[in-house]
Amino acid sequence: MQTQRQVVDYALQRRSLLAEVYSGRRGVAEVCDASPYLLRAAKFHGRGSDVVCPICRREQLTIVSWVFGDKLGPVSGSARTPEELARLASSQEEFSVHVVEVCRTCSWNHLVQSYVLGAQPAPKRPRRRSTGANRRTASE
Repeated sequence: MQTQRQVVDYALQRRSLLAEVYSGRRGVAEVCDASPYLLRAAKFHGRGSDVVCPICRREQLTIVSWVFGDKLGPVSGSARTPEELARLASSQEEFSVHVVEVCRTCSWNHLVQSYVLGAQPAPKRPRRRSTGANRRTASE
């Protein structure tokens, strides 16, 4: 079982953004700007959700998980399925996951959550201090 750490939920930011759209302070074109790469990732790596798009209300949103980490190499910055996340979590050092909801009809997209997966790196060893007998002074 994968253990999510350092979870950040962006529900309040999402609610605020939608309130701006519904009140007319922000245009739909500003928030429906998913890139073709994100839409393709939603098609091939996403998983369906029960949430209907808050903008077009035509289809259910697709959830896409993106992975980022220095130790992931070429995998970093790519979309991954839940099965792939579980495999990475059991075999890789710490990396972050960004969960994005996407509407494949109107291109609405929003960061829903971020968290950390993977093995926690080993703590760094403290530097050994030499004993007083081996110390030199500036005058030596």
